[in-house]
Formats: sequence, structure tokens, C-alpha cells
Amino acid sequence: MESFVSLNLGLARPEIFLAVASLALLVLGAWGGDRSTRLIGWASVASLVIAIALTATDGAAGLAFNGLFVADAFAAFAKIVAFGAAAVAIIVALDQMARDGVVRFELPLLMLLASLGMALMISANDLIALYVGLELQSLALYVVAAIRRDTVKSTEAGLKYFVLGALSSGMLLYGSSLIYGFSGSTSFETLAAALAGEPSLGLIVGLVFLCAGLAFKISAVPFHMWTPDVYEGAPTPITAFFAAAPKVAAMALFARVLIGPFGEMDDQWRQIIVVVAVLSMILGAVAAIAQKNIKRLMAYSSIGNVGYALVGLAAGTAAGINGLLLYMAIYVVMTIGAFAVIMAMRRQGQGVEEISDLAGLSQSQRGLAVALAIFMFSMAGIPPLAGFFGKFFVFNAAIAAGLYGLAVIGVLTSVVSAFYYIRIVKVMFFDPATTPFDRVPGTLRAVLIASVVVISFGFLAGGPVIELSTAAADSLFAG
Repeated sequence: MESFVSLNLGLARPEIFLAVASLALLVLGAWGGDRSTRLIGWASVASLVIAIALTATDGAAGLAFNGLFVADAFAAFAKIVAFGAAAVAIIVALDQMARDGVVRFELPLLMLLASLGMALMISANDLIALYVGLELQSLALYVVAAIRRDTVKSTEAGLKYFVLGALSSGMLLYGSSLIYGFSGSTSFETLAAALAGEPSLGLIVGLVFLCAGLAFKISAVPFHMWTPDVYEGAPTPITAFFAAAPKVAAMALFARVLIGPFGEMDDQWRQIIVVVAVLSMILGAVAAIAQKNIKRLMAYSSIGNVGYALVGLAAGTAAGINGLLLYMAIYVVMTIGAFAVIMAMRRQGQGVEEISDLAGLSQSQRGLAVALAIFMFSMAGIPPLAGFFGKFFVFNAAIAAGLYGLAVIGVLTSVVSAFYYIRIVKVMFFDPATTPFDRVPGTLRAVLIASVVVISFGFLAGGPVIELSTAAADSLFAG
């Protein structure tokens, strides 16, 4: 009876609910087949909304499952952002995939299972729990990337992601085994106590491998090689999902691992994070300039944005984690909005992906052009759009932590990246018009309007969000 009580199941209500909902929807899909795709899709969205409500209303904090699972304000904030991004991605994926003739009940179900994996990652309090959540998310994403089995690009994207993902999992497991071998435990709390003194060389090597495995999941340089091909090859709604929700979960997990059990080794891991952040910002700014496919451009843009978020993590302070959380929340909205415009790039029912296809868009569909211009300016960090405030918080935290060089490099790469963002605006507003796109579906239009409002006017109501992110960051250090 005591062991059952120590499970403390109430702290994991959102995860338990998502697990039960996933199993129930799997049975429904097996019984109804592809005819039940839309029902399962909207049931998945409803499940994520309920999970958000359970997360938001449950203010309890503590450990569950004998210390493998932790619930706190940090986990709650990250889960709400990840669940929200996943719900929107499922909504747009249902319509877009149906328009492409891909109706499979497995799609929303796999996205729901990936969301469950994300939640377990965010609340992981043990290296074993970390790996279980990571693999639950990854295995679902491998299949989702290759969901269009009839197209070579989608199959290739899924295969590349699977092979490289297996490599990263091996690195992560090797690092975890080294950490266990030199510390005698996989529990984050035990590790934190064991690492209070001078860390051994074996622990440092294990931490390096662990960071390498996690860096792959956030597509940080030099573990980014899968990103452009997978983003281009996967169906656009799936790419939007890849670019948003999993990044939030992986970044939150990265922060929990480094600040929690390895907080005393900040001198060692800060060097890794600084190098990875610098390389990601530089590559994201430079490599995107030569891209002609807008999905590949967004892939390199996401690599750069990961670098900016890592600036907050490199600071290693509560202000830095606060900046990271705010940046990722803003990044999710910008990314979903930008991909909503990309999904609207269709002529006679066929999707187009070249930047040149946007030529003269302002003359035929001014609202769509204005929306994409807002997202591009926000990603470039131009005030008063939300993207500016995201970069302001992470750079300010870096300066407060004495990382002046890192902040300067971040500002310089932001200036360079502004070139290709503004180039897209130039193509839409100043190049000769081409054939207009098809009418934008109502679902995409609603997502676009909501994203534009948040990015343009979010600063007016940013106070409560900043308070929540500050409390979330403080809880991570308190734990």
C-alpha cells in the first residue's frame, strides 16, 4: 500500500489522461478505420485542451512514480505551450492532409502520442524517465514524418530522421551509462547531491554525450544535419508540428537536466552551450541566405532560433531560463503562423514551396502577404513585435551573466538573418505578380488571424505571461 501511495498519481493527471485517451482512440481507429480520421482528430484536439486545463488548474508540486516524475510550475508552463502547439498543428493537419488526399486515422493519434512523450520529457526527474519520454515522442515522430508512403520525399525524410535519431539516442544512452557508472544513480536529485564536489572526468565525458543527444532533438549545430531534409520532405502540416511542439519539450528537458542535477557543473556545461549557441546562430543566419525553398529556409531559421534560446540557457540563471521560456512561447506562435502561410501556398490544389512563388502576393492576397511580413519582421526581432521581446530577454540575461561576447554575436547574427527575412517581404511586395494562390481555407485563416494578433499586440497583455514564466523559472531553481 505504501508503494502505491508513493506513486502520487494525482500529479500526473494530464499524462494519465492523455495515455487513456490515446488507447481509447486507437481502439476507435482500429474499429472505424480511416473513416474515423476526422472524429479521432478532433477528439485528439479535445484531449489536448483537457490536458491543458488539467495542467493549468493543478497547482500542486512534488514527485510522483517514486521520484521518476516531477510536477512544478516550470513543467506546467512548458506543457501548456507544447500542448497548445500540438493542438493547433492537429487542426491544420486534418484539413491540409485531407486536401492532399491523405486520410489516415493514425496521423492525429501519433501526434497525440508524441504530445504524451513531450509531457513525460518535460517532467522527467531521472535519466531513465528522460529516455522513455524521449523515445515515446521520437518513435511517433519517425512515423509521422513518413506518413505519405506514396511520395519519395516523405519516405526519405522519415528514414533520415530515424537513422540519425537512432544515432543520437545511442549517444544519449552512452552518456547516461557513464553518468550512472561514475555516480551510482540515475535520479536527478541523487545526482545533484553527488555532484556537489569536484566532478570526475568520467562524469564530464558522460555529460558531453548527454548534451550531444539532447542537442540533436532541438536541431542545434553540429547535430542539425537532419533538419533541412526532414522539413522539406515531410508534409507541410507535419513540418509545422516538428518545428513547434517538440522543440519546446526538448528545450525544457535540456534546461531541467542542466540546471537540476548538473547545476554544480555549470562551468563545464556552459562552455558546451555557448559553443553550440554560437554555431547555431551563425549557421542559421548564413545558410538560410542561399535557400530557394521556403521550407528549407524555415529549417535554417529554426536552427538560428534554437541558438537564440540557448543564449538564455547559457546564462544559467533564473532570468536566463525566464528568457528561454518566453522565447520558446513566442517562437511557437511565429512558427505556426509562418507555416500557416506556407500551407496556404497552393495553386489549383497543388502546394508550391519556392520563395519565388510568393512574387507579387500583396497584389492578389494582401492579407496573406501582410501576415507573412509580420511573422518575418518578428523573427528578425524588429520592435514592437513579439520576436523583439523574446530576443531582448535572452540577450539581457546573457549580459547580466557576463556573457557579453555571446550577446554581441546574437545581435550580429540577428542583423544578418534579417536579410533573408526582409527578402521574402521584398518578393511579396515589390516583385512582379505571378498566378494567385487558391482561396485560403477557413481553418488556416483563423490560425493566421490569431497568430497575427498575438505577435502584433501580445506585448499589451504580456505582463501575466511574464509573471508565469518568471514563476516557472524560479521553481526550476527552487527544485
